[in-house]
Amino acid sequence: MSEEPRAKLVILGIGDDGQAGLTEASRRVLAEADVLLGAPSVLDRLDRATGTKVVLEAEMPAALAQVREALSARRPVLVCGGDPLFYGVARYLCDRLGKDSFTVVPHVSSMQLAFARVKESWEDAYLTSLSDRPIEAVVDRIRTAEKVGLFSGDDHTPARLARALLDRGIDYFRAYVCENLGSPDERVTQAELTDLAGMEFSPLNVLILVRKPNRPNQSSRQGGRRLFGNPDDAFEQSLPSSGLITQAEVRSMALAQLDVRPTSTVWDVGAGSGSLAIEAAQLASLGMVYAIEPEPADYTLIQANAEAFGVPNVKAVAGRAPEVLAGLPDPDAVFVGGLGRQFGELLGEIYRRLQPGGSLVVNVATIEGLSSAYETLKGLAAPVRVWNVSIARGIEQMDTLRFDAIAPTFLLAVAKQDRGTR
Repeated sequence: MSEEPRAKLVILGIGDDGQAGLTEASRRVLAEADVLLGAPSVLDRLDRATGTKVVLEAEMPAALAQVREALSARRPVLVCGGDPLFYGVARYLCDRLGKDSFTVVPHVSSMQLAFARVKESWEDAYLTSLSDRPIEAVVDRIRTAEKVGLFSGDDHTPARLARALLDRGIDYFRAYVCENLGSPDERVTQAELTDLAGMEFSPLNVLILVRKPNRPNQSSRQGGRRLFGNPDDAFEQSLPSSGLITQAEVRSMALAQLDVRPTSTVWDVGAGSGSLAIEAAQLASLGMVYAIEPEPADYTLIQANAEAFGVPNVKAVAGRAPEVLAGLPDPDAVFVGGLGRQFGELLGEIYRRLQPGGSLVVNVATIEGLSSAYETLKGLAAPVRVWNVSIARGIEQMDTLRFDAIAPTFLLAVAKQDRGTR
């Protein structure tokens, strides 16, 4: 006689409106359950359920032991708020019990409800929970985000987060606090961060932050400065920031190939926010770096970043290359971070002006740009050194580690023949 298959745990999501907001299928799961596990606040919503209620321990190892014991019941159900797979317990249990041990019946997440209430899309938002996370790690991600959705924690209330943001100069978000979503006492409050810092809310809330239009990122001022390879968020950046700053890892490789010396004259053509120019200036402490940038907003950011890093040997040059190059001294090293339509003329003029023994490094983001730059540089000097730079940065999400890939980019480098000492 075959053994009766072991019962599966059903992880059931429920809203603040309790059983009234459940689908017919979810109500049937509750009606048939003989054991119901959940936090006290969740079990209180199950006034019509007849199964034995077991209050789940707050510590996850102890809760896991309770779940293992409940698996011996005929129809065990674990009830939790919203979507169990969205900052819920399902992932934790999946890792330890295996996917075959349970099924998931989700409810609408309070995060979904919150974004619906403020009429904002959330596919491009940074979403996280403030519970059991260092507030500094969250602030660093918020700094460069367009939209943010946060589950508040007992220790990290909306007011405390608002103060933490303001203390770091991050004042460019409009805030919405959505309380008790789905309940009769639901409330949505819109506020400036300065007002939010003095307000109190129900513990059941979701905080949404939406960046105000055309506001640049506030740079990170935490920790010491590096000579080069500073984190991207150490620099104030224009928006959208993605792709408009030379990433720290690429910047480090480019500076190595530029071979910047203490007395070097450096050009950074298409400087953007000036991140490479500033780090080149720290290496060329007795030299001069010219950051050439046609966009007025970025020109201003170069000046602000240079002042913040304390590098007076960075000179921002407003204008478009190659036209503005005529008034600059011949360089020992040149970085080109933006190739326009006249790239052939631009690279030819730069190479002509480059001092003997000097280095030219070009950064392009597309295959077409790589092909054009390679053919042009090959006609100017040989050999052309080329790198396909593909990087993924590790980030923590809950209790797991995953990797966020940076868009691949290409570096090309040539050296001008040295006709004497440099």
